[in-house]
Amino acid sequence: MKKTFTLAVMLFAIYLGVAQENILQKNKWSIDKAENWYAKHDWMTGANFNPSTAINQLEMWQEATFDPETIDRELGFAEGIGFNTMRVYLHSLAYKADPKGFKKRMDTYLGIANKHGIKTMFVIFDDVWGKTPKIGVQPEPIIGTHNSGWVQDPGDPASKNKKNFADLEVYVKDILKTFGDDKRVLMWDLYNEPGNTGKLVSSMPLLKSVFTWAREVNPSQPLTAGLWAWDFHELNAFQALNSDILTYHNYNDEKHHQHVINLLKSHGRPMICTEYMARTNNSRFSNILPILKKEKIGAINWGLVDGRSNTKYAWNTPIEDGSEPIEWFHEVFRKDGTPYRQDEADLIKKLNTEDDE
Repeated sequence: MKKTFTLAVMLFAIYLGVAQENILQKNKWSIDKAENWYAKHDWMTGANFNPSTAINQLEMWQEATFDPETIDRELGFAEGIGFNTMRVYLHSLAYKADPKGFKKRMDTYLGIANKHGIKTMFVIFDDVWGKTPKIGVQPEPIIGTHNSGWVQDPGDPASKNKKNFADLEVYVKDILKTFGDDKRVLMWDLYNEPGNTGKLVSSMPLLKSVFTWAREVNPSQPLTAGLWAWDFHELNAFQALNSDILTYHNYNDEKHHQHVINLLKSHGRPMICTEYMARTNNSRFSNILPILKKEKIGAINWGLVDGRSNTKYAWNTPIEDGSEPIEWFHEVFRKDGTPYRQDEADLIKKLNTEDDE
């Protein structure tokens, strides 16, 4: 009896695996569809956007701290140098606390971005930084410390607990059904840096699940999850083979970045670099942006305006007195809209507008 039960469980698991694989492949975009979609868009350039008044995703999206005035002003800075795309992180806890209000705030944000000629790539889940996100008042930034308040979504061990998956499925499907035909939404980045913060392949079940849920909804916009750690072979293979548009992160110099581009071209899909530009790593606008323009690869740098995220400070190298770094790590603008470096702002604007001249 025990052997029969065990065999039945194994067969059911195999059935579920096959069913999931069928769903994943059913609505995946062909290369031709991806190329046709990409060709209809201007060169995509912009930033990962968190308003300067928000330390993290929760502070951006919760009702008490949602700040449309700052969002409007700072997206105006972006518009001024020709940026047309923002990558913006959501958070499932903000949705869980207030589903209708959360979606209303998303709509408000999209209206502001659209006014500035900016489309948005929303990020669903995230494995980076703080492991235990909590709804409510967020902590104050640690002085001089990079991203001291950023939080994972749904967290650790929350992302590994399959008991949480039912609620996460409701969240993902509701968001995608609500905005899945919204022309203000460029695409859906389903999972930022799966496996980061020591999670490794333990992130695979949620990664597979979020792609499955998204394919079941089948939004009109493409789906992706960016490659970021080149030794994460199992995760990378799944992300690359299930993304409609290939996305990736690279914070290295131009030689390494070009090498990655050359390797990723083998997939034959349009590409967007969804994170780059860390000045003290020699990933700069001056040496990376022209390559991405030449290769016709979308370019989304980390950070727009210096603020509570403190990402002008480098990873793991805090400045305890909070003084100005010798060179900013990320960000394009100061809070008043003045570019950190005018030559960078001029280059960005030139590359974003030269085809129109």
